[in-house]
Amino acid sequence: TSVVLWLGDDHPGALLELLQEFAVRGVNLMLIQSRPTGAGIGNYCFAVDAEGHVSDRRVAEALMGLKRICPEVRFLGSYPRAGASRADVRPLRRGTSDEEFTAASDWLARAQDGRA
Repeated sequence: TSVVLWLGDDHPGALLELLQEFAVRGVNLMLIQSRPTGAGIGNYCFAVDAEGHVSDRRVAEALMGLKRICPEVRFLGSYPRAGASRADVRPLRRGTSDEEFTAASDWLARAQDGRA
């Protein structure tokens, strides 16, 4: 999945905020490049290639998180992997496995329906 992300402003930790959207969901980044926007010093955008498809819940949630904090997110596309195999999700810590995402989603649905 490829996106271009624009920072709202240049401040300490701005790039970390973007990267955390992927990290907390266990989405591995394959590429990150910074590019000046031409709007002046401190104005950058970042081209990011992430492992996984936009239809994968963890990737979709990361993109939603980025859309909330970035003034502009340009979705370039999600592409099939060579060999047609799915991304190997490597949970780094508790809360990033597919099963934990599903369990949390089910819990939230029950809470929204008043059943939790």
